[in-house]
Amino acid sequence: MTFVLSDLDGVLVDSHASIMRTWRWWGAQHGIEQETIDAVEHGRPSSAIVAALRPELDPAAEELALNRRQAEDVGDVVALPGAADVLRSFAPDRVAVVTSCTVPLARARLGAAGLAAPPVLVTPERLRHGKPDPEGYLLAARELGADPAGCVVLEDAPAGVEAGRAAGMRVVGVLTTYAPEALAAADEHVATVADWLGARRPQGAG
Repeated sequence: MTFVLSDLDGVLVDSHASIMRTWRWWGAQHGIEQETIDAVEHGRPSSAIVAALRPELDPAAEELALNRRQAEDVGDVVALPGAADVLRSFAPDRVAVVTSCTVPLARARLGAAGLAAPPVLVTPERLRHGKPDPEGYLLAARELGADPAGCVVLEDAPAGVEAGRAAGMRVVGVLTTYAPEALAAADEHVATVADWLGARRPQGAG
């Protein structure tokens, strides 16, 4: 039996424009060049990015401001190919979302994309360590009652791929954000979640 643990941004929803608008706004507020902001590797908690770019700031306070602004900027957030099908194809007790978004931000993006959040939604509020630490994926597996070896992780970012591998799970690198070489640690690569789902349907996804 397969359990699916999916990242949110870049896997189920396209929120790239909103993310970049917000981070460029934040960078301008703190005198950070746009080139530096554009080179940031996302897929990890905002507080970790803040700490790396401006260690003198309060990362929790800055993360709150960033998340609030992003939650209010979801007008062009849309579902990526296959997202709704994955959430429908697996029973609610066999799928989870593990994201670096806070609960309000995750629900805002899922809602804007017309996707329903599964019962197991793992967000930073519930963790001590964000990606690339495996804590989030291991927590999702426990809440689903799943053996990590029976879980498939869908990820588009290096930090998420590292987290899934460290959790002892099979990782599918979704090539919506990074080139294959950046996700070299993944067990396989697909262009979109729709391609992964289509390739395994003959085996029975339900």
